[in-house]
Amino acid sequence: MSSKPIRIPGPDHPITITRDASRVVVRLGDTIVADSRNALTLREANYPPVYYIPREDADMALLEPSTHQTYCPYKGDASYLSADGLPNSVWSYQQPYDAVAEITGHLAFYPDRFTISVE
Repeated sequence: MSSKPIRIPGPDHPITITRDASRVVVRLGDTIVADSRNALTLREANYPPVYYIPREDADMALLEPSTHQTYCPYKGDASYLSADGLPNSVWSYQQPYDAVAEITGHLAFYPDRFTISVE
């Protein structure tokens, strides 16, 4: 049994996930790393929104698994990938908590390392 705290989103820490009707494109320089019309937008408390892109809409050949992991009491254990010399610049929740289960199989990209455009 895990000793990690699990927190449920609520009024004090809301989390909403919506399907984004727009096209979301993630670039690293001139290279398109992900291009999706099936992105999810996760809004959590007072943090900026995060786009979660389905893995099948990303060029996985450009991403290399990392051993880095972090934990979020609202979402679970995050695993990371690196891209072209940018260590741990992409994250994913392989088995997120039930409250955010929709992000399973999706990738999120740090906006300070990639250009993320919504078209």
